[in-house]
Amino acid sequence: MQGLMQEWPLLCTKVLDHAATFHPEREIVSRSVEGPMHRTNYRDIRARALKVSQRLERNGIALGDRVATLAWNTWRHFECWYGIVGIGAIYHTLNPRLFPDQIAWIMNDAEDKLLFTDLTFLPLVEAILPKVPSVETVIVLTDAAHMPETSIANAVPYEEWIGEADGDFAWKTFDENTAAGMCYTSGTTGMPKGVVYSHRSNVLHSMLAQQPDAMGLSARDRVLPIVPLFHANGWGIAFTCPMAGAALVMPGAKMDGASVYEILTTEKVTFSAAVPTVWLMLLQYLEKEGGELPDLKKVVIGGSACPRIVTQTFEERYGVEVIHAWGMTEMSPLGSLCTLKPEYAGLTGEALLDVKDKQGHPPFAVEMKITDDENRDRPWDGKTFGRLKVRGPAVARAYYKGAGAEQFDADGWFDTGDVAHMDANGYMQITDRAKDVIKSGGEWISTIELENLAVGHPDVGEAAVIGLKHPKWDERPLLVIVAKEGCQPAKEDILAYLSDKIVKWWMPDDIVFVDEIPHTATGKIQKITLREQFRDYQLPTAAED
Repeated sequence: MQGLMQEWPLLCTKVLDHAATFHPEREIVSRSVEGPMHRTNYRDIRARALKVSQRLERNGIALGDRVATLAWNTWRHFECWYGIVGIGAIYHTLNPRLFPDQIAWIMNDAEDKLLFTDLTFLPLVEAILPKVPSVETVIVLTDAAHMPETSIANAVPYEEWIGEADGDFAWKTFDENTAAGMCYTSGTTGMPKGVVYSHRSNVLHSMLAQQPDAMGLSARDRVLPIVPLFHANGWGIAFTCPMAGAALVMPGAKMDGASVYEILTTEKVTFSAAVPTVWLMLLQYLEKEGGELPDLKKVVIGGSACPRIVTQTFEERYGVEVIHAWGMTEMSPLGSLCTLKPEYAGLTGEALLDVKDKQGHPPFAVEMKITDDENRDRPWDGKTFGRLKVRGPAVARAYYKGAGAEQFDADGWFDTGDVAHMDANGYMQITDRAKDVIKSGGEWISTIELENLAVGHPDVGEAAVIGLKHPKWDERPLLVIVAKEGCQPAKEDILAYLSDKIVKWWMPDDIVFVDEIPHTATGKIQKITLREQFRDYQLPTAAED
């Protein structure tokens, strides 16, 4: 016997329909690429997204075609997503921080047919387009008045392009498992791999993100997604906010400390999401210039491990709740969030921060386990490391065109490549990427924990730790530091600062000071480049032994 419920496909367009029907006047504010602030709402966004769908169909875009976007977080980019999925095409977000040849490779792999791009990236598009023969049309996200001269023969301004549609159009209907979006991994090991999201996975992911112990958004929130839409499916916020009826505040191209502070305060933002480097810039700006965050209630921090000093400063100085989160492009991307269960409700001070350092517990619809190299389960004791594996309805079961098949097993588990441990209450903590963990004398040293502790020193702006070869211990840690502006920390001071925070054998064998630490296109520390940079560096302890 089957249930007698209606069959209602979980399509992304139903999310926007809901927002436009029940939250029609809810604001969407954007800092435009042209400069001025732009204001609209969900009702008008839906009307324009229908025009995008209508116009795409007139351009020959059909079910399953890939449509690329190379754009900042603005209302135009947002409505393009819905216009693309509204006809069963697939939005394909491109990361402008990748090398041009990588972007061209990704576009060719995806076989993109049309490209939406912001004015900022026109020179980049002009350079790579000759290498991408599949792209037939380029739509520049601006109006005729701001459209510059370009060598791209088939480039047209967006406003004039959708102006040719009257909006008398209906979303297409299809199976909920139809592909909706594509995002390529950052390619830190080998070439980038394509992750393909379905309508069903996007909707389910946003439903799990809505849980109170996840993002917990509501129609009363004003949300600033600093994380770009081209970073790991935009953390799902393009679907989660309209599902909740939350107002959206889009930062455009300006994400420096001063610009973030300005938009947080003038637009009375209550909730925001970004990687740690953005929040470090904001907090350093506030430390230098002064200021308060009277409206901001909660920030989600992910993309890489959040330094304890960031959590502590937000919560103790500004009264902002920090939710440390973890996820991956392959997970749509949320995997876990560090909200407090009753078991930890009475904690304060350092004990509370110890828990907040963890990446947290998974919401419903994410399964998680820790195994050894032979796939045997490891104990949940809060200290035994192992390989972190996940599965769920918003977790990839394969990469596009079958790449990286070794990361998926027959039972549906995806090997994340992270090393982690879990405690008895189900809280997970990433200790490293499998390729980054330092193996010293048969024991493992967490580079992430060392980095986060080092950033707690008042003179340290950013820190990275890599393992270097050692004749006796196999590998030993080298601490690489960027000092805060105007500061000149001494090596001895930093070692003394760390001395009562870590066991003796975790202590870095040396410290070097640099002007800049290399980052990947998604803002993570680029350990591969650092290891190459210090390949011939000799640790002082290596000479002693």
